Amino acid sequence: MNTIAKLLLGMLLAAIPFVTFAERIKDLASVQGVRDNQLIGYGLVVGLDGSGDQTTQTPFTVQSTITMLSQMGVTLPPATSLQLKNVAAVTVTATLPPFARPGQTIDITVSSIGNAKSLRGGTLVMTPLKGADGQVYAMAQGNMLVGGVGAEAGGAKVQVNHLSVGRIPGGATVERAVQAVLGQGEYINLELNTTDFTTAARLVETINRELSPDKEIAVALDGRLIRVRAPDGNARVAFLSQIENLQVDPAQGNARVIINARTGSVVMNQSVRLDDCAISHGNLTVVINTDSVVSQPNALSGGETVQTTKATIDIQSGKGGVIVLKKGVSLGEVVKALNSIGATPQDLLAILQAMKSAGALRAELEII
Repeated sequence: MNTIAKLLLGMLLAAIPFVTFAERIKDLASVQGVRDNQLIGYGLVVGLDGSGDQTTQTPFTVQSTITMLSQMGVTLPPATSLQLKNVAAVTVTATLPPFARPGQTIDITVSSIGNAKSLRGGTLVMTPLKGADGQVYAMAQGNMLVGGVGAEAGGAKVQVNHLSVGRIPGGATVERAVQAVLGQGEYINLELNTTDFTTAARLVETINRELSPDKEIAVALDGRLIRVRAPDGNARVAFLSQIENLQVDPAQGNARVIINARTGSVVMNQSVRLDDCAISHGNLTVVINTDSVVSQPNALSGGETVQTTKATIDIQSGKGGVIVLKKGVSLGEVVKALNSIGATPQDLLAILQAMKSAGALRAELEII
């Protein structure tokens, strides 16, 4: 490889760590006031093949059936005992998207609240769906679509998925619209999905540079809320379309480590750092050291003194095994070394919690 090729390769490798990836404002923020609304309702699924609620243990199913029949003009004697096998009481949930208009359809999820064995093949009868204010916003009805099939595995029957929850695509019709206002007066507000002052400042800078270089139209009110001066009328929609497709380089997120205490899975981002520490837990001992190494240039060479950091990890188990990792300690290397000597998820969780408490783990520790 000639000198020019080496120089180009060196410049390329040096530039790689500083490459950033821009994201659309659409993926980083939302318009204040434009949001989904949750709907819920209570209803009955009929037409089941003997897999409905056991009415002796779910009396509300019988009461709901009697009420439905009375609304249709069917009156039962007071002492009548219904033994229903093809009916199940369910809750119906749906998400009402912003700007949904009466007559549009939305998907719904139907979930058994009794002891029905299966909702497969059932039909949901007309069910009103209400919002948090108690108003009816949609009416649901339709045939159930329930997943889950039986399979043979090694001679044993295996049930894949459960049959007490189903969906009805387009099963609800919107009856009432939720008014969504695009901003207040001459302004609209953008809300970052994650509070970050650096990202908010970059977003403001991008909007002003791309849409109004002569006059500032965007200002950050805090680390989450950005106020933007927007045109009125129909031009506001086109203006928002321009904003949400602008590219912004978001700030690097907070250092975070997420641990699943049940499975021992550990997920971390690139911002996690470790300091010197020594931990003893049961038959495990963890020692993390960092040493500064000074490199002096030759005499009259014109070079500069360079100080680098060499890090090592010593992990000892009760069996006498020792693992040493050099040149750049990261939490990933600690976790990998602990797993290699048979540390349990509980050991790993206790060690990381101790490192966090001692200040050696420079990251937020979240346990799920």
